Amino acid sequence: MKAPLFVFFKQVTVPFIIVLILFSSEFGIVKQVSALGINYGQVANNLPSPEHVLRLLSSLHITKTRIYDTNPKVLSAFANSSIELIVTVPNEAVAGLADPARATDWISTNISPFLPDTKITGIAVGNEVFTCQDSVLMDNVVDAMMGLHQGLVGLGLDSVIHVSTASSLAVLATSYPPSLGSFRPELAELIGPLLRFLSVTGSPFWINAYPYFAYKDDPERVPLDYVLFNSGSGMVDPNTGLKYDNMLYAQVDAVIFAIARFGYEGIEVRVSETGWPSKGDDDEMGATVENAMSYNRNLVARQLENEGTPLRPRPRLEVYLFALFNENLKPGPTSERNYGLYQPDGSMAYNVGLSSATSTASVSDINSSASWIQRDKSNCLWFCIISISLAFQISIRWPF
Repeated sequence: MKAPLFVFFKQVTVPFIIVLILFSSEFGIVKQVSALGINYGQVANNLPSPEHVLRLLSSLHITKTRIYDTNPKVLSAFANSSIELIVTVPNEAVAGLADPARATDWISTNISPFLPDTKITGIAVGNEVFTCQDSVLMDNVVDAMMGLHQGLVGLGLDSVIHVSTASSLAVLATSYPPSLGSFRPELAELIGPLLRFLSVTGSPFWINAYPYFAYKDDPERVPLDYVLFNSGSGMVDPNTGLKYDNMLYAQVDAVIFAIARFGYEGIEVRVSETGWPSKGDDDEMGATVENAMSYNRNLVARQLENEGTPLRPRPRLEVYLFALFNENLKPGPTSERNYGLYQPDGSMAYNVGLSSATSTASVSDINSSASWIQRDKSNCLWFCIISISLAFQISIRWPF
């Protein structure tokens, strides 16, 4: 009885392994970066259409993106795709949503019409609210979050759409070493209710963390290799003994320690923005294509390994790169308009290793990607059929 069973499994398993090897060799097994997202900013007048952007993200195997509004053209274009979206309540609209009735109306207008076709998974209530110096906005953000959450509960959507707000790392008074991480004392009365809300609803704490700023402000004392994820000695936290080989993970752990000082240890910290500019003004030290490529490429490599931080090696750290495109209408120094991985015409600013595509990719390439994907699926099917046939012949001719 055992011999025929063994022969059966041999005849089935061996060809399957051969096909898998052939398939991997021919097409490559693409790793989807489950924890990696990209911020899709739109402060520009020369960006490709949302349909083109969707094709670009799909070609990069990115399944998460964040937009800074609730642009209906984007939400409609991303319908029936695999892309998960975080939408944003602009800062100027936050105070009005402290009224629960208006918060519910906002959901009915900006969220409900696009569900379930568009995968909206998060609502960011404002951006860097606690460091904006607008006391009205700061005082109302948690109330607005509560109103939006209650509206989602009423629609049965609270389990699929979380509500949070993205904060600048400047909310911390201390971040070095990470174990001494603490929030600014003057923000305590605002941070406390935020953390309580996040804990009760199971929502993440979003942080915009940019090691670039630390290097720019003090290039003599901040090692470039440390901020770029390059190999180096790094630093050891004297209080925990944890070793950090890059600044981003140290910054995230400083936030975790700061949250723990308020008595909350189960809130997940996610990086809502991080990146590096490829160009800057004369006084913007380190803003170069080489450094931008190194930072983002090394971070993507870490994401491919689903890494966590030294303090929280599991679960993996969720990160959103900033940004998808260079945005020509952003105010401020030159660097603000040069964080993009891509130029508005669809060509790469530099290659971070998300795709095998070369830097010559353009909007016309993106435009034709849908038909290419369809052809590729057909080619893949035929290849599998031929490979299976070949594998069976191999197993018959050369029995294992």
